[in-house]
Order: sequence, then structure tokens, then C-alpha cells
Amino acid sequence: MAIDSLVVETTHGPVRGGEAGRARVWKGVRYAAPPVGDLRFRAPQPPERWTEVADATRYGPACPQPVFPNMPLDLGAPQGEDCLRVNVWAPSGTRPGDAKPVMVWLHGGAYVLGAASQALYDGGRLVGGGDVVVVTVNYRVGALGFVDLSSFNPRRFDSNVGLRDVLAALAWVRDNIAAFGGDPGRVTLFGESAGAGIVTTLLATPAAEGLFAGAIAQSSPATSVYDRARARRVADAILERLEAGPNDLPTVPTAVLLAASQEVFDEVPVRNPGVLAYVPIVDGELLDDYPVKVAQEGRSLPVPLIIGTNKHEAALFRLMRSRLMPITPRAITSMFDEIAAEQPDLQLPTEEQIGSAYSRVRRRARSLNIATDVGFRMPSVWMAEGHSRVAPVYLYRFDYATPLLKLLLVNAAHATELPYVWGNLGGPKDPTLKLGGAKTARAVSQRIRTRWVNFAARRDPAGPAGEPEWKPYRVPDRACLIVDKRDRVVDDVDAHIRAAWGSEMVSFR
Repeated sequence: MAIDSLVVETTHGPVRGGEAGRARVWKGVRYAAPPVGDLRFRAPQPPERWTEVADATRYGPACPQPVFPNMPLDLGAPQGEDCLRVNVWAPSGTRPGDAKPVMVWLHGGAYVLGAASQALYDGGRLVGGGDVVVVTVNYRVGALGFVDLSSFNPRRFDSNVGLRDVLAALAWVRDNIAAFGGDPGRVTLFGESAGAGIVTTLLATPAAEGLFAGAIAQSSPATSVYDRARARRVADAILERLEAGPNDLPTVPTAVLLAASQEVFDEVPVRNPGVLAYVPIVDGELLDDYPVKVAQEGRSLPVPLIIGTNKHEAALFRLMRSRLMPITPRAITSMFDEIAAEQPDLQLPTEEQIGSAYSRVRRRARSLNIATDVGFRMPSVWMAEGHSRVAPVYLYRFDYATPLLKLLLVNAAHATELPYVWGNLGGPKDPTLKLGGAKTARAVSQRIRTRWVNFAARRDPAGPAGEPEWKPYRVPDRACLIVDKRDRVVDDVDAHIRAAWGSEMVSFR
């Protein structure tokens, strides 16, 4: 009898996927039990085993999340708390035992939005070259994944359940990916924005050791990791709005919980510019210190790392009129005043130092540059500086923007690199090529995908033939790959902002 090559036996039961162009894909594969009822706000648990072949041709539910009118997302799947699923792409013809390198993706969305089922993260183009297996992961977001109730009742609630979801998904990859043609010893964890924040946090998490052999962090808010006291204030605010106690939360209707959590999410950055409501926390159990501090002390997991940012990160938040980042002079001043009050011993940069660092920037753009550097660029540089002591690090800055994005003054804003990394440019919901630039954009995409896949395969982010060598980040040259119409490697591109911010701002958020 012929063997159905689309049926794969996982540790929990068999699944049948489908064909999609030059790829095979298995969607909505369960890696944990539904986190509902008593399992809400708990670490993920193994699913019950099944014996019948499960259909894996449709995405599983996306984690329930609020609707933000200024950040509309098509999640590509219905919402539901039974969301702990992965999706797997493998090149057509891949067989068990082929041991191809594996890339495991964590989506972004400020820790409150997004899903692995978004069309942007279709892995067909990335695996189309035949050299890699791609896995995209759903994890709990918002209050369901990042509100900390463990200080109320540690026997009933766990901390950092969103991080624990990712650890469970990585354990599933370790135990199952060989059956899909992947190599469990060559797993690269990559993500963007909040997903990249999880990547840099897991580099400081001992429980993640051995679950991935390489990491890529695109626009990581690496310093947006808080202590239990701040997390407790967020939890108290949600409980106050619900007029409930912590033990009531497992039974609160999803819609009611989302409404309360959205109110808190909206209010936190207004009261405390630069602060998010829902983020990983230093809980003393899973995570015992701040990730940037761990890296700077040479204690991060010794795996090779690509880390970088986009040149104009903050421009996206201005376009969306979002309060997630302090992008006005008043908000930035408020943020610094709060830092000074909370951390009186911290040596903050003076106005003269800031003015000198941004003296060549037009006044109207100065606040955006400061917001980009405070929120993303400097945390990434600090991670690179520290982590380079334990493993090779490759620093990049994505500068490319299409004519339309330049016209809109968005340029290389937050998240604009995503369609290039995934090769999904010019789709029906991607208007960025409307004013031209398609040929150059596709060339940029080909180069960055080649570098990412080569890094996953052999820890060398080499580009196509003829492209410049991307040197590891080392003091004193501090090499940085600039991704633009042409790739180029520049030494110490961040010298002026490093001089302004120094190295003590790691705890500024």
C-alpha cells in the first residue's frame, strides 16, 4: 500500500497536511492542551493523544485579542483560546530524516496582537529554495499571555505563560521536526518586534538552553522587560476594572477580559510614556534578571545571533498615531522625568549630550530619531555588545524604503522589513510597490532571505555571490550590515548615539 507522504506521526498523534506550490504545509498542529478553564493563566500542558489522523490543512484559532482601529490586522483565522498550535512548511519532496535546518518564527504585535496565521508569514517563499523547514508559532498574547497573577496565588497561576508557550513549542519542534524533514539540532529562533523581544528574553532564560542553536531578533524591544512590582500594578488595574478577585479570572468571559485589558493597555503608555502593559517579567523563576543585563554580564545562552533594527522605526507609530512609543518632545521629556524619579542614581544623558548626538537631524525629525534609538536601536546595540562575548553576533540596520514609503515619510519604519524576509512582497494587501521599485525590492528580499537561510544552515549569514562579507560584531570595529538598494558593511555606524546614551540605560524601561 502506498504511503501518504502528507501524513506525519507526531508525539501526540498523526496529522495530514497539504501541498502549496513548491511546499508541503501542515497547519494548526496542536503542541499543547487548550489553555482554558483551570489552565487559563497556567503554563501550557501536553495535549491528550489522538489516534485518528487529524486534519492539518487549516490554521488553528488565533489567540483572542482586542481590535485596535489604528492597527488593523487580518489574522487569517478565527479567534479562540484553544490557540496553542504551530504551522510547518517543508520543501516539496522533503522526507523524514533529511535533516534540513529549521527556522521557528515568533510574530510581533506589542505582545497584544498578531498570529502565526497572518498571510505575511506564509512560509512558502522562504522554503521555496529547498534549503530550510519553517515553523510559525502561536503563543498567548495580551492579558492571557503576559498578565502576572502568580503573586496572588502561585499554586493556581504561573508567571510568564506567553514565554512558557514558546518554550513548549520549541520542545515540540525538538521532539517532532525530524518527522517533517527538519534537523532538531539546527533550529534558529527568529522573530520581529514583540516576537524578537521573546527571542532576546529567551537568550537570558536558562530553561531555553538546548532548544535552539541560533537566533535572529528583528527590532527587539529588548529592555521592555519589567519587575514583579510593575506587573502587579497592571494586574491590579485589570482586577479593579472587572471588580473581581484573581481567582475569578479563569471564568471571566473572554470578551469581558479583553475589554478590561484593552483599557489598561491604552492607559499605561499615557501615564508612563515608553512603557507597555503586557511584557515578560523578571519573575525569579523562569527569568532571574533583565535580558540586556544578562547579556552584558556574559551570561546569555551562547548561540550565534543576528540582531538589528530599521532606520526609521518610530515613523510607523507616528503614522498610526499610536501612543505605544514616546514620539513627541513632551512625551520624551515625561519619560525622562519618570526615569529620573524612579532611578535617581542613574546617570541620564544631559540635554547637551542629546543635542550633540542629534545635531545633524532636522528638528521635526529629532523626536522620532530619539524614540527609535531609545526603544529599539540602543537596546539592540547593548545586546550585541554583551552577547558578542559569548557567541558570534551580526548587527544590521534595514534602511531600504520603496518610493511610496518615502513619499509617505514612513521610510524604513517598524515592520517594513517583514515582506522582504518572507519574500511576500506585492501581495493584494501590500500597497508599498504602487509607485514602483518592485525590481529593487525583490533584489533586496532575495539578499536578506539568502543571508537568513545561510545563517540558519551553517551560522554564516553570507549573501548571494558578489555581496559584501558580513563581519561579526566585535569591539572596536563594531561592524554593521546596512541593507539598502545595495548591501554595505559599515564600522561603528552607531558611534554618535552610543556616546550620547552610554551603557547604563539598560534599566530605563
